[in-house]
Amino acid sequence: MRLVLEGFLNTVALTLLAFFGALLVGSAVAVLRIVPVPLLRAVGAVYVEVWRNIPLLAWLVLFVFGLPEVGVTMPLFWTACVAIALYEAAFVAEALRSGVSSVAHGQGEAARALGLTFRQSLRYVVLPQALKRVVQPLANIAIALTMATALAGVVGVVDMTRAAQRINLELAQPLLVFTGVGLCYLVMSAFIGYGARVLERRLA
Repeated sequence: MRLVLEGFLNTVALTLLAFFGALLVGSAVAVLRIVPVPLLRAVGAVYVEVWRNIPLLAWLVLFVFGLPEVGVTMPLFWTACVAIALYEAAFVAEALRSGVSSVAHGQGEAARALGLTFRQSLRYVVLPQALKRVVQPLANIAIALTMATALAGVVGVVDMTRAAQRINLELAQPLLVFTGVGLCYLVMSAFIGYGARVLERRLA
């Protein structure tokens, strides 16, 4: 029972922390993608293309086994959390960029015509409208991230999947054990989807 609880709590913590980190980094990358400075836009584009076109498992292995080789050491949980956050940030950035692009171009021009700077027009005019349109895409990314945390077990983090593997070694009941784990992931995903629908209605 202790192992099940540890795996569940680690999965929840990994999901929440990694998604929060992905939101922070993804927002910064999204800004780079839309600023009227070619060099910064190129930096944002390179980040997105590099991170989303290499599998998450490869990033996890590189972070867990590669960082100590260059003198960077962190607890295993936090190493996996950072890798997942940076990976998912690429998808968050594209979702936010798409939301900003969906706002009528004339609204940004009107804001600047009223004397607002690019930063002010982005903050007070464009982003509030864009956020309403990216709630569901961000929820989908959060659900995908929840599923992706299972890969952390491959590099040694005791998440629900890793805990289930250990329990199955003792009980030899894979159908029962992994059905229970699957239901836990289902509940978490359903909770994220419900929260997104509530938030979407309030923003509307």
